[in-house]
Amino acid sequence: MHSIDTTAPVVVGLSTLVDAPLTTVWSLHTDVDGWPAWNTGIDRARLNGPLAVGTAFTWLTHGMSITSTVRELVPGKRIVWDGTVQGIIGIHVWTFEPTDAGVVVHTEESWSGAPVDAAVDELTTALRTSLQSWLDCLKARAEQPA
Repeated sequence: MHSIDTTAPVVVGLSTLVDAPLTTVWSLHTDVDGWPAWNTGIDRARLNGPLAVGTAFTWLTHGMSITSTVRELVPGKRIVWDGTVQGIIGIHVWTFEPTDAGVVVHTEESWSGAPVDAAVDELTTALRTSLQSWLDCLKARAEQPA
């Protein structure tokens, strides 16, 4: 099982409860090409093949073009990807847990690399803000009536 780098200078973990079926939440989250339609922090995204371990995707967020690679995929439960941009090494883990009230979506991400070492506090805040926005956008879209 892949995980974030818990020794990285920037580590953020957040969760939210989404009042929607797991199939809806998972489908939205894993439709990489569809991210810009509901995630205001992503300008474009393109999956380069089927969603599978080893498949890369390219996305533009906050002015950065990132190529990430899927490292783990457990349908309906967990997806992990990593990538490097501008010297920042990111590892991102998402988990999905159905409950009686909906789906708990948990995200955790680590950032390391020289740019991170130079601005730990600023980049921790930026990552926390970005991940909270992603969760908020996912929740809002998944909870919309069909």
